[in-house]
Amino acid sequence: MSRKRRMFDVDLPDEAVPEPSDMPELETKSARRGPMASAIGEVGDARRYREKVEADIRAENDALAHELVRLKKLGLVTDLIPLDRVRTTKLTRDRRLSDDMDLGDLKVSLREIGLSNPIRVEADGQGGYELVQGLRRLTAYRELLVETEDARWMHIPAGIFATGESDAGLYRRMVDENLIRKDVSFAEMASLARAYAADGVDGCESLDAAVNALFASVSPQKRSYIRRFALLLARLDKVLEHPAAMPRSLGLQLADRLEADPAFVGVVSDALRAAPTRDAAEELAILRRVIEGHSVPLPVKARGVPRGRRGRVALTVPVGPGVRATATQGKMELRADIDFGAVDRARLERAIEAFWHEIGDAE
Repeated sequence: MSRKRRMFDVDLPDEAVPEPSDMPELETKSARRGPMASAIGEVGDARRYREKVEADIRAENDALAHELVRLKKLGLVTDLIPLDRVRTTKLTRDRRLSDDMDLGDLKVSLREIGLSNPIRVEADGQGGYELVQGLRRLTAYRELLVETEDARWMHIPAGIFATGESDAGLYRRMVDENLIRKDVSFAEMASLARAYAADGVDGCESLDAAVNALFASVSPQKRSYIRRFALLLARLDKVLEHPAAMPRSLGLQLADRLEADPAFVGVVSDALRAAPTRDAAEELAILRRVIEGHSVPLPVKARGVPRGRRGRVALTVPVGPGVRATATQGKMELRADIDFGAVDRARLERAIEAFWHEIGDAE
């Protein structure tokens, strides 16, 4: 049986095909989103917003944390801390309060206007604090609390240093504040230097190194005075009751006598022990009488040595090649083939002090 195959002819109209530009634009509309899709989109938008807010908060918190650490290192973070949690055991203090006559004025000021300059402390990691700066202010607060029993004095404004600073750095902070705010006696500075060297703070092995480390901001001449008072305290510390009241001139005279005559220690000690109830003024009067009554023989000068002529004197010093010195009224010049700027500062200071000590003895 045979199949028949059909053929179809498609007749198209003889019309021109329109250009695409002539075709009308189709109206387009956004696809409608179902309720579930809309909810998912809203949740995603909320999550992205929340993540952005959290990132901004974290960045702000990080910046605040870094700023807090920076301010702590500078001791600029201030808080009211309990008075009974502040201790003064870590650092040997450079000030004796027993003879301080200004504490009464300080307490009056605290009563009237409060504490304008907070003390400085370091947290000890156990809920307490170690005092760095402000022994007089702390003592005044403690006395006011005892005198008034007012809860106002139970907390004291304090700047809190970050933990981790070296003991040497804390000592420098304590010393520099006292040098700026109020003069500390030479005896107090010498006592601190002796304790600093005895404790071996920051590897310190000698009194000379302690003086240079603690009082680097003062003049070499003043450091020399501190060393002389340290010698004085080493001989008489057990019998002196008011060393902080001793003026510089009296202390230097006493140190010179003690160094020149070792037996002079016994003379001074006996004189002081004879007045056990003495105050500061009486102690100074005793020391002056002892010095005046026990003169030290002056060294015998060689005879026949002509005095140097006045005016300009130039000489060659036989200590090295090209070393020359020129001495005039009020002026001394030393010339040598040495870069003095490259010499260690401590060595230069010791050399200058030795030179001045020798010149002073010659006078």
